[in-house]
Amino acid sequence: MTTQIKTVAITGAGTGVGRAAAVRMARDAGWNVVLIGRTLETLQETQRLCGSDERSLICVCDVADQDQVLEAIASSRKKFESPHALVNSAGFNVPDRSLEKLSLENYHKVINANLNGAYYCVQAVLPEMRSRGEGTIVNVISDAGKIANTKAGVSYVASKFGLSGLTQAINAEERQRGIRACGVFPGEINTPLLDKRPSPPPQSARELMLQAEDVAECIALAILLPGRALVEEILVRPTKSAG
Repeated sequence: MTTQIKTVAITGAGTGVGRAAAVRMARDAGWNVVLIGRTLETLQETQRLCGSDERSLICVCDVADQDQVLEAIASSRKKFESPHALVNSAGFNVPDRSLEKLSLENYHKVINANLNGAYYCVQAVLPEMRSRGEGTIVNVISDAGKIANTKAGVSYVASKFGLSGLTQAINAEERQRGIRACGVFPGEINTPLLDKRPSPPPQSARELMLQAEDVAECIALAILLPGRALVEEILVRPTKSAG
């Protein structure tokens, strides 16, 4: 009997946590990976790290555009099938992020990328998860989605609280259909998003933070657990403080 190779779609797959999750699921778990992101060159590098062009698919896509999201999932169906798992890892922030400085335009950009984009992806994969009777959705949130902080900024905090609510709503409505959602709430992670801060942290501080691979292990745990088990939330922080 041939074992079915399952497929996971990962947003923000060009860098950081998204890239680490793609490599983890492709190389270690043996899944097909649909690499969704805005920049072709970084997605190509992720594909190289995953080790197989035949088992991966690049989809250049801005998740804030619903039509592009639908096109990416349609491409997944053509090469593999509709995803068995979705990882919403795409994240965006702006340097001027305080209530005093945040522009309305940038507020909408952050909400659209971090919250609306995740919603579009969820709605794109749910119909076939329902018909299949199984599926896993992992939303990479932030501990700023638990307690607001000034480093994250108001629009980022609002988007992450919203993403936490979306995760809970998926479980409330879909778990009886065999669909489960996990919210991963990392503390500070050493990813390129740190460079968007008004004052990016030094290398010494970044070395004490969570690394992208640490969060990828949490994502893999949520996806690879038997279908009867649901991890609703994972709160993960660095062991040592950067001070």
